[in-house]
Amino acid sequence: MHDLRAGASAGILGTRITIRRVVLAILATALTLYVSALIYLMSQETRLVFEGGRGLGTSRPSGPYSQIDLTRTDGGAQFAWTMEQNSMQPWVLFLHGNAATIGSRLNVTRYEHLYALGLNVMAPEYRGFAGLSGVPSERGVSDDARTAYVYLRQVKGVPAERIVIYGWSLGSAIAVNLASTVPEAALILEGAPASLVAIGQHRYPLMPVRLVMRNPFDSIAKMPSIHAPVLFIHSPEDAIVPIAEGRRLYEATTSPRTFVEVRGGHVNSSDVDTGMFYGGIQKFLGQLRLLKGV
Repeated sequence: MHDLRAGASAGILGTRITIRRVVLAILATALTLYVSALIYLMSQETRLVFEGGRGLGTSRPSGPYSQIDLTRTDGGAQFAWTMEQNSMQPWVLFLHGNAATIGSRLNVTRYEHLYALGLNVMAPEYRGFAGLSGVPSERGVSDDARTAYVYLRQVKGVPAERIVIYGWSLGSAIAVNLASTVPEAALILEGAPASLVAIGQHRYPLMPVRLVMRNPFDSIAKMPSIHAPVLFIHSPEDAIVPIAEGRRLYEATTSPRTFVEVRGGHVNSSDVDTGMFYGGIQKFLGQLRLLKGV
């Protein structure tokens, strides 16, 4: 009887050890897969955030435009498009979003409408986009935006109080970085995220995005450093950057601010709700006496 009991105990113990080994093996496999997924996500950050690498495209503004050559802070080549009609009118420094170039049709359409309002437009390209050398990063593309701003100030002789910085989507985060460190007449943010970390954490809820993201574009932390009036344009139908992100950024703004809701989502609102979209810009700039006759 003693032998039977001992054998049963040994069997139970062996079963427990086997179960423990299986559980540990499962946990080790899960941990390995999690770490591998995290490493892969980290290695793909530049591609996911910027989606550069595509060609310039074939779209061109329907109005008169010029291409100017610039030199980046790292010595690399850069270029920008300008649409100039009147040196007395304000300049809009247009900063586009990811997965696009200054030659993407949706960006070109915006230049044309801004030009039609009576504004001069400058749209710089970023490193790693439209065939330009270099790898984009938060610091790099922000430096590229600053290069264009310095061109307007020093080469074109445009005073800061005649420069409107405009950013769309990722470009809005670049615009905030720039506007928080230089003087400007106004800032326009279209489809703006409060933080790319927040967007990333929403998309990958199980990953420690805040700890590992190299390009956080934490716009919300920089808004108190912006002293110019800010116009927010956002759509409740925006599935890429939820309007709640724009509202968070709006609430963090300490300078005069205006929020315009438009229909059409993240990409097509300027076409779907043209009157509200450009009417909002025209009214905003008119109230600041940046557009005559408004």
